[in-house]
Parts: sequence; structure tokens; C-alpha cells
Amino acid sequence: MQSRALLERLISFPTVSRDSNLALIEFVRGYLAGFGIEAELIESDDGRKANLWATIGPEDVGGVVLSGHTDVVPVDGQNWSVEPFEMSESDGRLYGRGACDMKGYLACVLAAVPKFLEAPLSRPIHLAFSYDEEVGCLGVRSLIEALERRPVKPIACIIGEPTELRPVLGHKGKLGVRCRVHGAACHSAYAPRGVNAIEYAAKLIQRLGEIQARLAAPERRDERFDPPFSTVQTGVIEGGNALNIVPAECRFDWEVRALPGFDPREVEEELKRYADEDLVPAMRAVAERTSIEFEPLQAYPGLGTDADSPVARLIQTLTGRSDFGTVPYGTEGGLFDQAGVPTVVCGPGCMDQGHKPDEFIEIHQLEACDAMFERLARHLSS
Repeated sequence: MQSRALLERLISFPTVSRDSNLALIEFVRGYLAGFGIEAELIESDDGRKANLWATIGPEDVGGVVLSGHTDVVPVDGQNWSVEPFEMSESDGRLYGRGACDMKGYLACVLAAVPKFLEAPLSRPIHLAFSYDEEVGCLGVRSLIEALERRPVKPIACIIGEPTELRPVLGHKGKLGVRCRVHGAACHSAYAPRGVNAIEYAAKLIQRLGEIQARLAAPERRDERFDPPFSTVQTGVIEGGNALNIVPAECRFDWEVRALPGFDPREVEEELKRYADEDLVPAMRAVAERTSIEFEPLQAYPGLGTDADSPVARLIQTLTGRSDFGTVPYGTEGGLFDQAGVPTVVCGPGCMDQGHKPDEFIEIHQLEACDAMFERLARHLSS
């Protein structure tokens, strides 16, 4: 099985998001060149990473994008029983970092290239391999910007995140924000003379909790998702130096996981109004040079594809499944959809194995994905 051999090669590249992916990208470009396919690279600003775009078939009509990310999460601090960047096999499973998320899908895409070339495609198949998905869907943005400047836009996109090849039409969007509270220090014996940054941060976090309660109201739910409402949570907080010093600084990181159709910036705007209108005036009544600042960390849109759309019918044809679902994690799908490319998520493997030590993908999942791409070649040739 060619996809197995390709997966072994892809796993051997340690493409953790903090590191370069260029060795893997050059391997893929060379592999495609062996079939006479020219690949375009879209490099990061520092030149350490690159997206890859390639087209098989006619270029004057819209085609289907097969999109996947090349980066993987770190193995630091994880207790692996096998070498994470050397593929191993046991009991019908292939082990290695990225086997499931999502080099298994990339291997199947590459293994299908000969079949795509043999087919008399009436519409093209586009390969879109991106970087830095695991840290906020960062790399694919420049690739999508390049697509938006072209005269012919793709008609559909299949994101290959691991769904056990169940068609997924929706996922939540995300907004991540860092808040910095700049207070005024003093001896804790004279606490009212200072501005306690931790206490003001706590007021902001409490307001986020109040917003979360409103977002969970029955009328704002979508039962296709788990949990069925937009969520708000604070994940990191840091502040203070000693118990006998009123803390001058506190920062906390918070996020919104937003249902499709809800703009998470509404939460940020409400929190900023509360800070500007209520908290900062109270702080400056004690010490003028105090403030509250907000800094963006991550943002990507949700995905909410209609079950009656052409792209949903396409993935139903390719998988033979109409049990459309949603996933709790994010993908680049919302970005493609925003750019006018209707998108679904469907790939081999199960995300339960992703990001864990001894990550694996079952061999039968690769075989099923190989078969899906054979059906895609036939469908686009009909």
C-alpha cells in the first residue's frame, strides 16, 4: 500500500509547529515533480516554512481542494513507548507523531496522485499543504489570500482532519485574547493606596463568567454541537511578586469557542467596555498611570456548511454516508469558507488518538481513505 510507505516518510520529518517544515515540503515537491506536476510554494515571512499548492487536471475551471496541515504538536513531556518520528506497526495500527493528525490524510492524497493523473478529470484536484495549523491556522492564510487573487476559484474543499471518514459540516470558531492589567504597587499594609492588578483582573474574569452564563441560555444553543453553546474560559493567569506587595501587574489569557454565526468579538467588545467605562476610571482615581490592555492571540472562524449544499452532497457521494456531524476542534475550514470555497471536514483516523503519546492510525482507515480518493477521481471524470 503506497499510502503506508508515504506515511512512514512523512512521519520521519519532525515538523513540530515551532520548527521548520521545509524538508517535508521539499520532499513533497520532489515527489510531485516525479509525476510532472509543478508545485508552488508560498513561504512564511522568515522563510523557515512554506505552504504548497499544486493542481492536477484542467486549470480553467473550479476544482476540489484537498487541504491538510504539515505541522504536528510537540512530544515534549510525553511518555512514548515507541520512537515518535519513526513509524512502527502493531496490531493493525501505524504509530508515530502525526500518524493520525494529520499525515495519514496527506499520505493518502499523495498516494492517489497516479490515479488522479490517469483519470480524464473534467475538473481539477488541488493539493493544499499548509504550516502552523496547530498554533491558530496561521500558515494557510497566505495560501488562501493567493487563491482569492486568481480568476478561477475552487468549487469545494475537503479538510482532512481525522473524523474516521465521517462527513463533518460544522465546527466552532475561536478567539484567544491576552488581557494585561497595569495597576500600582505599594506596601500591603497600605493596600488602599495601591491599585491591585490581580483584583481588577478578577473582576474582568468574573464578567467573562457572566457572559458565559448568557451564552448558555436555551435560545442560544445548537444541539448539533457538544457542548451545544458558545463557551468562554480563562486558561492562564499570572500576577504579583510577594504577599506583602500590592501587585502592580496581572495578565490572563482567555478564549471564546463560538458557534457558527456568533461573532466572538462581541465578547471582547463587551469586556473592553466594562474595562474602559467602569474599571479604569476607578483605578485612575487612585493612580493615574494605570490601564487595562487587550492583545489578540488567536482567531479563526467557525464552519457551518448547509447539509443541502453541493459540497455536502459531494462528500456524501464519496463516503456513502449522510450522518453529517460536527467536531469541537477548529480547522482551516472556516477560512476557506469565508473566502467563498464551500468546505467540509473528512479524513482518516480518530482525533481521540491525536496529540497523545503513542499516536496511531488504523491501517483500515488509510485503506478507506484511498478508496475515497479513487471515487473522487471517478466522480470528477464523469
